[in-house]
Amino acid sequence: MPAHRSGPYRRRPLVAAATALSATLALLLTHPGAASASDTPADPDPTVGAPADPDPTAGIPADPDPVPGAPADPDPVKGTPADIDLPAGTPARGTAHMGMGVIEHDGQGGTPRSERVAQTEGVDVSSHQGNVDWAALWSSGVKWSYNKATEGTSYKNPYFAQQYNGAYNIGMIRGAYHFATPNDSSGTSQANYFVDGGGGWSRDGKTLPGVLDIEWNPYGASCYGKTQAQMVQWIRDFLGTYRSRTGRDAVIYTATSWWKDCTGNYTGFGATNPLWIARYDTTVGELPAGWDFQTIWQYTSTGPLVGDHDRFNGALDRVLALANG
Repeated sequence: MPAHRSGPYRRRPLVAAATALSATLALLLTHPGAASASDTPADPDPTVGAPADPDPTAGIPADPDPVPGAPADPDPVKGTPADIDLPAGTPARGTAHMGMGVIEHDGQGGTPRSERVAQTEGVDVSSHQGNVDWAALWSSGVKWSYNKATEGTSYKNPYFAQQYNGAYNIGMIRGAYHFATPNDSSGTSQANYFVDGGGGWSRDGKTLPGVLDIEWNPYGASCYGKTQAQMVQWIRDFLGTYRSRTGRDAVIYTATSWWKDCTGNYTGFGATNPLWIARYDTTVGELPAGWDFQTIWQYTSTGPLVGDHDRFNGALDRVLALANG
């Protein structure tokens, strides 16, 4: 009997030590920072030495401030649907500009031949061109311009002020255009956004009426998922709202093939809205139904200095007449 009783009593110190060690380990696992505080350095200050969350823009030059009041580092897609939802190869929202689908859909021919009627050279620009050298364009013979102001109801061209005011200051007659995205919001909403974002008009002899740029959808289905009747109604809503806000009929920029496909070659706007036709060839070719002639012709995307060049169908006094209404 004594031999059996003596064993547990001899092992009791070892059991107690093991129990104490287990408690210590449990404490360490629960409060890892509480143990060896004198031996383990505190968590490093992330602001000392190498940053814990490095600045992804470090080493990249800041975007130039195009004009006072314009954002120094504009976010062209702020407020727009995430580009991760777009198919691979789709351009970023907000980057659309006049004629970006012309070559893909209609091709490209030769340079325009000489016209018997006087033509006045102009250009159209967007954020794609950035800050524009208006003095160089003026010296080359460009006398008028249109500048992208808005797209949809969430994008404003961050270079608009430099482009719009720069053209004015050099002596050009200039105006603004809106790139339509009919699948995003109503024609009324987009017209209001355009007018509020720089697309208004004043009878100062230097401001052209606003332009509705309605063409292939660079982000998806060419006709924005609308039937021909729905597209016509959308355009009608935009034009009606623009006129009620400004007192002017907007210019319509389009391509004949798109107009046929997406409006059914609708004839109802030709009597009120000047036509700006997109065609990169020796002649303007067939016009959309409802128009007997074009007011403006975008004839190339590879012209000098800015790429997109246009001809106004008339001498400079006719450009002035359009500006004055």
